[in-house]
Amino acid sequence: MRFLKHLIIALVSLATLVVAGAGALLWWGSVWLETPGPLTEARTVLLPRGTGVAGITRELADAGAIDQPAVFRAAVVLLDVQTRLKAGEYRVEPGQSPSDIIDMLVEGRVVLHRLTLPEGITLRAAWEAVAGDDLLSGDMPPMEGFAEGALLPETYTYTRGDDRGALIRRMKAAMDKALDEAWAARRPDLPLSTPEEMLILASIVERETGIPDERPLVAGVFVNRLKRGMRLQSDPTVIYGLSEGTGRIDRGITRSDLGNAHDWNTYEIDGLPKTPIALPGRAALMAVAQPAETDALYFVADGTGGHVFARTLAEHNANVAKWRRIERERRRAAKAAAGD
Repeated sequence: MRFLKHLIIALVSLATLVVAGAGALLWWGSVWLETPGPLTEARTVLLPRGTGVAGITRELADAGAIDQPAVFRAAVVLLDVQTRLKAGEYRVEPGQSPSDIIDMLVEGRVVLHRLTLPEGITLRAAWEAVAGDDLLSGDMPPMEGFAEGALLPETYTYTRGDDRGALIRRMKAAMDKALDEAWAARRPDLPLSTPEEMLILASIVERETGIPDERPLVAGVFVNRLKRGMRLQSDPTVIYGLSEGTGRIDRGITRSDLGNAHDWNTYEIDGLPKTPIALPGRAALMAVAQPAETDALYFVADGTGGHVFARTLAEHNANVAKWRRIERERRRAAKAAAGD
């Protein structure tokens, strides 16, 4: 009887120690989860699709993001989130705690990359930018299925491995939405019959000036000319036709270029060219929708990066003469500098 009593006491004591030990272990684990992690500088961790808890733990440990892999794995199981950890590319910050890392994986706070399409580039240039981004995956859709001006130039966020075709479709949807909004906000007296015509004119405005305050003025000049039946006489339209859609040539425009008849040469054709000549941004679209009230019919470069506007041909010719003098002075200065 006495032996049985001692045995019971020993078993109760052992159980107490086990419970106390387990409690202490759980307490230590909870403290460790909130302790700043070992990283002293940010590290990127890539977790492919299908990676289980063991693989995720190993990747984090190999990156130096956690120093107790077994405890991390046990915590994931005890928290019952092992099926909620999301694949992707993650940036683990210096000192980021294991608890915050788990939250980050559950919430899917993956690294966001950015791809910017500058305003005024062509469809071909946009295609090359998306195709050349090594962080994207998948084949490009056929460019023939998209018209010039079809994509909205702005900054897009994406995650590593996103599909190129899906990103192109996002860019197309963004332009469709921006064009619909601009068309809905247009002045009722515009000499434009369709959203497509607005897109064409906005692309010309985009290529004519990169100065935000000038876009409505440039749009106003072109609207005035269209209303009067005057040809637009826009140099960027000539360049687009000569460049076969790249929007760039490696020389200046010649007088013979202005007389070279093609579907985009607005010195030779009446009205708008047959397609846009670039990807216009939101500001250019709204500039065409709400052009400045102006009497100007002409503009030319002023030598400072902007333009000077004129109401009459005589004023414009005087401004052109000033610009030609500036060009000659710059050529002389460049030649003198080269001689030195």
